[in-house]
Amino acid sequence: MRARANGGARMASWSLIWVLAVVVWSLALASAPPARADLPAWTPPGTGAWVETPEGRVRLIAARRALDGDSAVRLGLEFEPVEGWKVYWRSPGDAGYPPSIDWTGSENLAEARLLWPAPERFSVIGIETIGYAGDVIYPVHATVTDPGESLRLRASVDYLTCHEICVPRTVALSLDLPAGPGGASAHAQAINRAESAVPGDGAAHGMALEQAVVEDDGAVLRVAVRADPPLAEPDLFVEGPEGAWFSAPEVAGDDAGLTVLWSRAGGIEDLRGVPLTLTVVDGARGLEAEVTPAAAVGPSPLAPASAAAGASSLGTLLTMLGLALAGGLILNLMPCVLPVLSLKVLGAMGHGGASPAHARASFLMSAAGIIASFLLLGGAAIAVKAAGMAVGWGIQFQHPLFLVAMVVLLTLFAANLWGLFEIGLPGWLADAGGGRGESDHGSLWGAFGTGAFATLLATPCSAPFLGTAVGFALARGWSEIALIFLALGVGMALPYLLVAARPGLATRLPRPGRWMNRMKVVLGVALAGTAVWLLTVLAAQVPPLAAALVGGLMVLMVLVVAIPARRLPGRAVLAGVAAVAALALPAWADRVPGGATDDGAQGSPLTGDWRPLDPAAIPALVAEGRTVFVDVTADWCVTCLVNKRVVLDRPPVAERLAAPDTVLMRGDWTRPDDAITAYLASFGRYGIPFNAVYGPAAPDGVPLPELLTSGAVLEAIETATATTTRAASPGS
Repeated sequence: MRARANGGARMASWSLIWVLAVVVWSLALASAPPARADLPAWTPPGTGAWVETPEGRVRLIAARRALDGDSAVRLGLEFEPVEGWKVYWRSPGDAGYPPSIDWTGSENLAEARLLWPAPERFSVIGIETIGYAGDVIYPVHATVTDPGESLRLRASVDYLTCHEICVPRTVALSLDLPAGPGGASAHAQAINRAESAVPGDGAAHGMALEQAVVEDDGAVLRVAVRADPPLAEPDLFVEGPEGAWFSAPEVAGDDAGLTVLWSRAGGIEDLRGVPLTLTVVDGARGLEAEVTPAAAVGPSPLAPASAAAGASSLGTLLTMLGLALAGGLILNLMPCVLPVLSLKVLGAMGHGGASPAHARASFLMSAAGIIASFLLLGGAAIAVKAAGMAVGWGIQFQHPLFLVAMVVLLTLFAANLWGLFEIGLPGWLADAGGGRGESDHGSLWGAFGTGAFATLLATPCSAPFLGTAVGFALARGWSEIALIFLALGVGMALPYLLVAARPGLATRLPRPGRWMNRMKVVLGVALAGTAVWLLTVLAAQVPPLAAALVGGLMVLMVLVVAIPARRLPGRAVLAGVAAVAALALPAWADRVPGGATDDGAQGSPLTGDWRPLDPAAIPALVAEGRTVFVDVTADWCVTCLVNKRVVLDRPPVAERLAAPDTVLMRGDWTRPDDAITAYLASFGRYGIPFNAVYGPAAPDGVPLPELLTSGAVLEAIETATATTTRAASPGS
């Protein structure tokens, strides 16, 4: 009985304790403030509630437990996906989309900006996506309207999460921060780590961007980064215009900390002058930069060794060879060829009545002369480049000796057409060239010489496609230079090859006769006019009196050869002396009274509102909101003269260039100028004419085509001066 009574007493005691505990618990619940329906109770300060989905969970976190009187608030959007699932970066790649946040319903929130930690690349059956696998925190930098009031965050987050399938989600997140004092939250370190993974200028990670240029005529972006310690497994993410995409990079590095990455563009033809955002990532290290790349100058400091790079280079070379063929063909129609049009006309008309076989052989020899001249120019370019000197298209016209040689040859050609003298070929050479038996229609070696000479005179200016091909060649090795110049020669020779294939086009012309003699006189005058033009070019490079002396010697040479041989037996010797004296003039031109022209950047004085080209001054002018129009020209560039007369000096372009906010700069390349050569090379150009427009929307310049039109110039100016702002990232 006593044991039973003691047991009952113990049971009564435990029952009383249990009842008291329930009463106390109930009173505590009754005295606590009711839980908010939209903010679950019992979350640590600075922590939002998790919202769970089958693919993982999401929440908002803060670096502090309260505002503590600070208007700046550091937050985080935290994802904890189930293993194998991922979310995306701001530029997700071939598929997917990034998270975005709608802060509607928040109170005391002035602004919130979503940041993007360094991502990683995912490749599945050729599809490239960019994002994050595993836990990730997207930092959010927020600003409150009133630091003295609490912050109430309500966020609707749209995101896509993928594994074997992709699931779009929209979740409602919340977080409240009081206005009073509060120290660091439990998430402060995690947010710090997430912020440190956001790529900046790279300095904090020992990274620096050294170069961002375009190769392969605009198709490949080359990025050089120097890092200490060197990058281990770098990746390059490129963001560009809508519709453009960029391949995973090829990488080469050295032990000194230099890493070069190449990414091929798609959906865009040319990256030169296109604003891009570059993000270089190496694990948790990152670098981000806004660039507007220009064409690469010279070879890459490092080269990719993969087979894909070799295949890409082969494809690019084939493309450049095609452009070279087109450029050489178009060169026949350029204004620069007008001075030698007489040689082309005479070559065609001289085959009237000839046999098809002779006409075919003659045109083939003319084509061979053209191709040989281009190979000669290519060999000269290889030699000049190997010597470490500046090389460019048409630079032979910058040298007085070449100009004098052309003047002498043109004078001799003109005198020959006027019938003042004949130069007979040696018998063996005439026989080899088919000169005997068809003398009325010219020898084959004469056709070869005419083609070669016409080519040398037809190359002072660039042409569409030609500049691109030559720029590609001169930036590479001797083999590419030789192939490109060979393709240029074949392109320019195509009309001759066409007639050689159908010689009836030439043989059906009228037979040479008296009309041909009168035609020769007219064409001789055209050649003499070309010689006079070259003398004006020479006068810009040597004292005008020296150029006048050359002209006087040429007149003397013509007068000497005009005297019959029976009256002046030594006329050939006297004419030769005059020619040699003219050719020797460049060696002593600086001693001629009048002095040499200034060796500065400008070989001739500028007129009007044009100022000398000064690339270093352009950024400051653009920063002031000015538009800068650059014209690189030369006295020997006929196409440049046509551009001025037809476009630049006429309305509506002249009126737009006269605007107060426009600065005009002109570079005179009549004489060699390393600064102008380097400036052209920065755009991948090695010849003229060249024009570019700079402005607030195009600080690195918008290059124009070789043949200008009013529409092209005005459109480039509008592009350079347009007020553009980079679109905000999703979720910002």
